[in-house]
Amino acid sequence: MAKKSLIQGAAVLAAAGLLVKFLGAFFRLPLAGMIGAVGMANYAPAYYIYNFLLVFATAGLPIAISKMVSERYAIGQFREAERVFKLSRTLMALIGLLGACFVLFFSDAIAVMINNPGSALPMKSMAPALLLVPIMASYRGYFQGMQEMSPTAISQVAEQIFRVICGLFLAWFFMSNVWIAANYTDEARGAAGGCLGAATGAVGGLLVMLIIYMRSRKQVKSRIRGDRTDVRETSGNILKQIALIAIPITIGSAIMPIVNLLDAGIVTSRLLASGWDQSMSEELYGQLSGFASPLVAFPQVLVQAIVLSLVPLVSAANKRRNDVERNRNISLGVRMTMILALPCAAGLVALAGPVLMLLYPTQKASALSAAPCLQTLSIGFIFLASIMIMTGALQGIGKQMVPVVNLLIGVVVKFIVTWILTAVPEINVAGAAVGTASAYLVAAVLDLIALKRYTGVKFAVSSTVIKPLISSVVMGVLVYFVYQGVYLLLGSNGIATILAVIFGVGVYGLMILRTKAVTREEILNLSKGRKIVALCDKLKLW
Repeated sequence: MAKKSLIQGAAVLAAAGLLVKFLGAFFRLPLAGMIGAVGMANYAPAYYIYNFLLVFATAGLPIAISKMVSERYAIGQFREAERVFKLSRTLMALIGLLGACFVLFFSDAIAVMINNPGSALPMKSMAPALLLVPIMASYRGYFQGMQEMSPTAISQVAEQIFRVICGLFLAWFFMSNVWIAANYTDEARGAAGGCLGAATGAVGGLLVMLIIYMRSRKQVKSRIRGDRTDVRETSGNILKQIALIAIPITIGSAIMPIVNLLDAGIVTSRLLASGWDQSMSEELYGQLSGFASPLVAFPQVLVQAIVLSLVPLVSAANKRRNDVERNRNISLGVRMTMILALPCAAGLVALAGPVLMLLYPTQKASALSAAPCLQTLSIGFIFLASIMIMTGALQGIGKQMVPVVNLLIGVVVKFIVTWILTAVPEINVAGAAVGTASAYLVAAVLDLIALKRYTGVKFAVSSTVIKPLISSVVMGVLVYFVYQGVYLLLGSNGIATILAVIFGVGVYGLMILRTKAVTREEILNLSKGRKIVALCDKLKLW
């Protein structure tokens, strides 16, 4: 049953995450076309500040809610689980209110500080989203704690659909009506409309969560009536537990964004020190930060889905002191992560240049120049994925501070490696990518040591690493030659890349079946598992 919960929960969240990413790309492209480069320059600071503040509001608290609710459900304390949720919801609302007030009151000052007056209105338009998103996140954490992932997935999709439709409409409407904010340019008003789309998305997502919550009330009340436990924690103690879980997770989530901000200054200064001029230094850094890094963020959606599904399962088993179930879930989570991370890395290494040229057809020279950075970061993604899943496992057993310390050690390694390698002219900006990959490697090794120390979990190296690695290498090699062949025949990078990717998915799927990296029983646990198994039997793929 645990396997079914983990696999199905991760599959639901992964599908929703991919759809949300696609809708997000669909939103930004027409928005950029509508408001232009100046409008996007007004939009970007508001978006960055919004994301930065959301880290503090939603990075740790939903996981804390999920963990604490799942622990109480595991031992039948349904009444206390409901109290955890309600207290957390109030806390999230207060945090959201503070964030919204901060942006409303200080947006003008921030806009002046960053020498971008047009960004003030877009920042103010983000304020309602900062109020609503934390409240929505508390509901998501509550349902995840009950090991129900569908409400989160449905609300994520609803939020993004509302954001895309309303955001694009409001951007057009604000640009077309000077009376809305006559002292701002058309581009700034358009950016503000796009930013207000985040608030409408939050309204849509929150409405979905409220509907699902109200429909579940009958079942929840029935559980509470059947609660025969006499435990009643004080509100102060519950809030203290929430803080002990959420604060380390929030700090850990904020480390890499802060490091990336600092990285901008370090990389550019070291490139200048090695002899590159200012313009070229900025160009090289842009290849790393603007071309390569965003691509590596895309497959993280798949791993994050596994993490969100894993934390409540591990927490519940750990609370029941069921070490066998806890370690089985951890082992399965790590294996699922490797099965997803290794082919993503291999595919990006094999097709780094073609993928970048496909996404940035008007800047082919810069795209090709960024390919080595993307290849290095893709290898680093294997270790990043390991960090993500092992961090989730450590959070589940109450060791949430351990991965934070390990990541900080990795960051120290990153700065040393980046500082040395980036100043080497032949390596230049690729040194920063090597530094990032080194940080992830160090943190992943430390997390693995800690996880084995605290849980004694054992991993089947063959099915967790070796079989997926062999399958990924075979896929990567074949994909490279397929791309080269199709490109020679048709002369189209886009067609060759898309066909190579489709071919790679098929080859990898076949390889993990032939190597038995994924078992028949695990496929049966998927929602359409029986049909998949029947098809595999018919095609004799086992």
